[in-house]
Amino acid sequence: QVQVVESGGGSVQAGGSLRLSCAGSERTFSTYAMGWFRQAPGKEREFVAAIRWNGGGIYYADSVKGRFTISRDNAKNTVFLQMNSLKHEDTAIYYCAAGRYGYASRLESGYDYWGQGTQVTVSS
Repeated sequence: QVQVVESGGGSVQAGGSLRLSCAGSERTFSTYAMGWFRQAPGKEREFVAAIRWNGGGIYYADSVKGRFTISRDNAKNTVFLQMNSLKHEDTAIYYCAAGRYGYASRLESGYDYWGQGTQVTVSS
């Protein structure tokens, strides 16, 4: 059972930056696709970004393209989400997910293991 744990959330003013991290518990982490999703209050969870097992095959939601960057360090079993130019509408709980298939997906069904989430609050 793979465990993924998010960190790095917090409160920031609009226009600021945050860097989220997601640590995987197993050596096989390097073979998994990784994704970030978010859920704002009163809304369904939505796709944010995803990355293939080898660091390629990157996808972004249109709402974050050009502002967020996903990356991974397989040697450290960690994936990152650098969030710049944050907006109030980026306020949400951010979830990290790991997919055994290895290829990035925009769909929740493409992932097998989920973290507990980390809160990001952007004040306008």
